[in-house]
Amino acid sequence: MADHTTIPGGTATLAGRAIARIGYGAMALERFDDDREAGAAFLRHAVELGVDHIDTAEFYGDGVANDVIRRAIGSSDAVAVVSKVGAVRVDAPIPLVLAQRPEELRAQVEANLRTLGRDRLDVVNLRRPEIGPGLTVPDEDLVDLDDQLAEMTAMRDEGLIGGIGLSAVRIESLRRALPVGVVCVQNAYSLVAREFEAMLTLCVAEDIAWVPFFPLGRGFPGLPKVTDEPAVQRIAAELGASPAQVGLAWLLGHAPNTLLIPGTANADHLAENLAAGAVELTAEQTAALDALAPAAGAQR
Repeated sequence: MADHTTIPGGTATLAGRAIARIGYGAMALERFDDDREAGAAFLRHAVELGVDHIDTAEFYGDGVANDVIRRAIGSSDAVAVVSKVGAVRVDAPIPLVLAQRPEELRAQVEANLRTLGRDRLDVVNLRRPEIGPGLTVPDEDLVDLDDQLAEMTAMRDEGLIGGIGLSAVRIESLRRALPVGVVCVQNAYSLVAREFEAMLTLCVAEDIAWVPFFPLGRGFPGLPKVTDEPAVQRIAAELGASPAQVGLAWLLGHAPNTLLIPGTANADHLAENLAAGAVELTAEQTAALDALAPAAGAQR
């Protein structure tokens, strides 16, 4: 791995290791299905720019993303590789189905290890169908969280998993899971969609990494887009930055435990995302952005 001359966004802690606060979300690697070596070259370029945290899943492209990661970095421990379980890919109009039973979670961890070419995953996020966007089920149909955590803990004890994370969960589930040692939480959250502010506060207090997905509101129908906000566009013009960089910079400044995993298959967009860590908002600009969602939503 190349020596990093910069650390995108500075550093924060994930599962006991210091990593750059701006990493890479691997869903976009699906686009390299027809030229996986090109995808590997792109990912190696990201690592050269300072990325040392990659967030993936076996169901991204039905193993395509994981195969590209394997080709790019192999089993090197210089990059933290984080995956998620709770759903599997199917050939259907909706390409994902839930797979939440403990034995299904283990099978998914094993599949990730196989396609990534690794003996251990630094972190595995348990994706629960408690909240949207995406797959959800009524509470009475949820698999028992304690049963799931028991299986995740067993895999951690076996050395297959370094840390356990949660995704798409309510704050009550996070509180219930705290005794097992949760290292990160992934929920949808952005400058203009802050309904999980109370959960973020709990994560700060418990030294748990906060890894928001859809950090710019894009990627799922119905989510407000950060870059559409006139205040964001005005501040971007003032700073000579892009609106997307302003949205990411606000997240970094809002909480010290925030890690970002924006994804792209475009080299220019990659450089833009990583450069968001160097965007410095003034106190006045931060206050104007804070005011875009003063009620912070439902406080779930």
